[in-house]
Amino acid sequence: MTVSKMGVLVLDSTDPEPLARFYAALLDGTVEPSGVDHDLLMVSGADGFALGIRRDPGHAPPSWPRPEDSQQSHLWILVAPGTLDEAEREAVSMGARPVTAEHHGSRTDRRTDVRRFMDPAGHAFVLAVQSHSRPEREGAVPDAAGRGRQDS
Repeated sequence: MTVSKMGVLVLDSTDPEPLARFYAALLDGTVEPSGVDHDLLMVSGADGFALGIRRDPGHAPPSWPRPEDSQQSHLWILVAPGTLDEAEREAVSMGARPVTAEHHGSRTDRRTDVRRFMDPAGHAFVLAVQSHSRPEREGAVPDAAGRGRQDS
């Protein structure tokens, strides 16, 4: 039997409370202390996502997009078809800053179903149209192609 695990992406911030509130509002989640590290807040939601926001007094925002067009770690936030404009308005009203295609050479930046942003602390994230429907089976987890697979 394998040990049950849960992966959590953790973003560093000099001021984690406002950043945690930003992501909780953007993702319709809640913020709670981690119970593991007094400098770590957990943003979580009913659909099972978890995002950590950790205090790091020396944190410097990442440089993104990079001029040499390299990929960096960033969040992809999937939205339903037809809601991308509304999701963008929500994100910007909460403090997200758009990153325009002119600042980045990637072919994917020219797609109309993907929009790039910086959060209030300078971390990169993307709003993207979810191209596949969510799995309908209970316990099903989407694979890389968005198809449902049974979680064991």
